[in-house]
Amino acid sequence: MAYASRSGRARTSPSAPLAHAICDRCGFRYNHKDLSWNFDYRGPVLQNTRVLVCRECLDTPQTQLKTIIIPADPIPVIQPRVESFETDETNYHVVAGPPTIDPVTGIPIPNSTILTDQNGNLMAEQPIGQPVGLDQGAVMPLQGSEHYRVTLYPLSVSSIGTPVVTVTFSSPHGLATNDQIVVQGLANKHACGAFSITVTTATAFTYQTNAAISAASLLTASTLMVTANIGLPLGFTQIPQTGV
Repeated sequence: MAYASRSGRARTSPSAPLAHAICDRCGFRYNHKDLSWNFDYRGPVLQNTRVLVCRECLDTPQTQLKTIIIPADPIPVIQPRVESFETDETNYHVVAGPPTIDPVTGIPIPNSTILTDQNGNLMAEQPIGQPVGLDQGAVMPLQGSEHYRVTLYPLSVSSIGTPVVTVTFSSPHGLATNDQIVVQGLANKHACGAFSITVTTATAFTYQTNAAISAASLLTASTLMVTANIGLPLGFTQIPQTGV
């Protein structure tokens, strides 16, 4: 009657006897020389776990158990020149006028917010005051069929001590609110410049300056007032002005 071999997976030879051993994992019998020690990472090196196993049960060392060795820091640069982030992030900006609202975000800009250019000159984000460096010769004369730099002949230009300047005519001026004008030669230079107007009647309109203009008649013999179209930044309905 046949019976199962007690040698399992071990080879038995009377002429070349080899020791038998049991795999520590699967429990099968093998020749001792066919079993191997199982190694795994302990820190940065492989260490014998003292588990003797067959080829099928032999594990590949788990690299996740290996210690990560961080290389040494690079040699510092001698005499470095780094960006001055503290200076870059310091805010020296201030609003040069009454509170306004950012035309893009709709967020109010408080009086404590400062807006200056790189030369330290104050800027404003609201359409008030007199612009700097505008040459009337650069006013666009024609766009499509619309003529600009058309001379206006005001009957009076006056102020009552506020930033609002009133311009009146003897006949209808034909302009609309937010149309633009350029004026020079007034009695007060702070009322000169490029402005968006607000029409009050068919024969009158007003515009706003950066600061209050002393109450007086501003019209002089050398006053020149013309219509203009000098363009607007995105989101603005009036010419952004800066003070002088």
